[in-house]
Amino acid sequence: MSSRRLPARAAQPGLRAEEVEAFLEANPGFLAERPSIYRALVPPRRIHGEALADHMAAMLEMERTRTRALEAEVLAAIEAGRAGAGLSVRIRLAVLALMRAQDVMEAVTQEIPALLGVETCTLAAEPGMRAGFLVLPAGTRPLAEGAVQRLIGRGRDAVVRIQPQESALLHNEAAPLVVRDALARVPLANGPPALIALGTRQANALPVRQSVGVLAFLGRAVAAALSR
Repeated sequence: MSSRRLPARAAQPGLRAEEVEAFLEANPGFLAERPSIYRALVPPRRIHGEALADHMAAMLEMERTRTRALEAEVLAAIEAGRAGAGLSVRIRLAVLALMRAQDVMEAVTQEIPALLGVETCTLAAEPGMRAGFLVLPAGTRPLAEGAVQRLIGRGRDAVVRIQPQESALLHNEAAPLVVRDALARVPLANGPPALIALGTRQANALPVRQSVGVLAFLGRAVAAALSR
């Protein structure tokens, strides 16, 4: 078998076994540089010496790496699901608290943080002085016009932010503690654009996955309570 180095080229249909063998001999690093190919190869039995044993080890390592990656993805999905389910239960309790609250702002700022396991819950709204607009309770933080859409995003009802922006505006004195926050639109039928902002020092209290829907529901519950 010739030992001269052949130029690297893509394998073509109809190649003879001898041509493939010659190519691999001439390019000994070809498989090592493309470990994904090992997944398509049939593993050799360990009876032909160390060279083939090394190829088997490479194939096994490729499968182990792929398996570890899949396991990590599955575990992450399971944990996210658990966290999302836990938040869903806590938000239901928060909605019940809003339903029975005599003072909605007290429920928002005091009861909801305790029930959700977060540091702060703030009601904020854009200017709303037009005739017929709902008068929001004292303690509502002012936002500039257009801020609700800018902060939550066009077409969204809620968002979880892993890198909160404008924390001082939304979380007041608790801002230095907030490592993650969630914003939910408060859709007032006869009021200005508004939102609630939840801030937490424990990131897992506000999971990114499976939480936007229940956070949007909480925002609607706040709107209903304010409109009573």
